[in-house]
Amino acid sequence: MSSPNMEPDPPTSAVDVPPVKTSPTRRRRMIRALKVLGVVLVLWLISAYVLLPALWRHYEHHPKLALAPKTTLTSQGIPGDPLNVGLIATEEDVVHSMLLAGWSPADPITLRSSLRIATSVIFKRPDVNAPVSNLFLFGRKQDLAFEKPVGNNARRRHHVRFWKSAELGSQNVPLFLGSATFDVSVGLSHDTGQITHHISPDIDAQRNELIADLVHAGRVAKLYQVTGVGATMFGRNGEGDRYFTDGELTVGVLAVGASGVETPERLANPPLVRGKDQLWAAIKPFLSASSP
Repeated sequence: MSSPNMEPDPPTSAVDVPPVKTSPTRRRRMIRALKVLGVVLVLWLISAYVLLPALWRHYEHHPKLALAPKTTLTSQGIPGDPLNVGLIATEEDVVHSMLLAGWSPADPITLRSSLRIATSVIFKRPDVNAPVSNLFLFGRKQDLAFEKPVGNNARRRHHVRFWKSAELGSQNVPLFLGSATFDVSVGLSHDTGQITHHISPDIDAQRNELIADLVHAGRVAKLYQVTGVGATMFGRNGEGDRYFTDGELTVGVLAVGASGVETPERLANPPLVRGKDQLWAAIKPFLSASSP
């Protein structure tokens, strides 16, 4: 029992930990490491987003496309699917070539065609002419659209939209600038909530398949590439669907009239672009593996 004249003991803390002091040498090393990290980060940003894209950009085979649009737009003005293919030909030759390559023209969007595609998806019935939604380029919706169904209904299909441009053509022949993608399912738009098709993220595969179909049909006289949207690993289209691409736009000069071509002339990309493509080929399997 304590004496009444004694003062109470002051409260004690659990453990009195002395403050940790950083030595001047260690502090200088930390500051130096942060500076080096900052410099590396800045150099990476400059190289990845300024220098390398500039070095990879090429329009030697079609200079007019340097200032052309790189993506489509939705009706709300949201960037849509990237442009990844082009055909230099008359409209008659484009339609003739696509039919020979096994692609069917897509019907315009009407109440009847909309009900027909809904029936196709729900009841798993074929609809080789199912409509595609409208995307916009040069201030207007697509001039032509084609598709190649996969399976017994319109849920899964290859499709491409084309916009005609006389100004971007060559030797008085117009260019049909297009966006080729593959529909993998039907669902709600991630951005607008509207019913829509969702695309496969590997849009290069669709570009390459379309060109391969036209080559196999003997409809391509010459092939070359120019820079499109640019190398993209985590792009999003107007519906919020992810896509990745090496960024190249493949242009095919179609055979005239009924003439056929066994082996098209292929123009090479510059060495730096070929190096980028090799790097992309190494990265692509990881992008595909990370896709939902």
